[in-house]
Amino acid sequence: MRVKDYHHTIDIWLQSLEASDIARLLAQPGPGAWSLGQVYMHILDETEFYFSQIKICLASNDHAMEDCTSEAKAMLRNNAFPDAILEGPPSNAFVRQPGCKQFLVDRLVQLKTLVAETDLLIARSLFHGKAKHPGLHYLCAEEWFQFSEMHFRHHLRQKARIESFLERTFGKYEPQN
Repeated sequence: MRVKDYHHTIDIWLQSLEASDIARLLAQPGPGAWSLGQVYMHILDETEFYFSQIKICLASNDHAMEDCTSEAKAMLRNNAFPDAILEGPPSNAFVRQPGCKQFLVDRLVQLKTLVAETDLLIARSLFHGKAKHPGLHYLCAEEWFQFSEMHFRHHLRQKARIESFLERTFGKYEPQN
């Protein structure tokens, strides 16, 4: 079920790309604000990090007795980030713009395969290690997996705000044939 849910979330992002061209993807709503393309790059780059943490968890039983924070427990229990605009680390100021729309499509499609493969690895793993999250303490492979999909959904609200800006600025998207 979790693969199906994750694929559904990725499909939302893929469908949104159909209504964008590179100009819309690169347009920033204001000084210091992320473009839609930067949001895509952020979620994809962060997901690579989360999945690297899953591999660490599946490679040993290191830190298996460690715990996550109470905030992390609440988020995982609710299967959602808090409904708030969250300040990320200062490195978020350096999120790069995508070179082209197809790059984002390709990465999202590849992620769908990785999600299914990783779910199988988690199910078959003999190890139950944990890896440290920068703010939430230690998460196991299943928690990193869940957190990753939650992160994608969390940014849907940001995506909607940017798309509203784009429609006000550019009008409704009309694909060029």
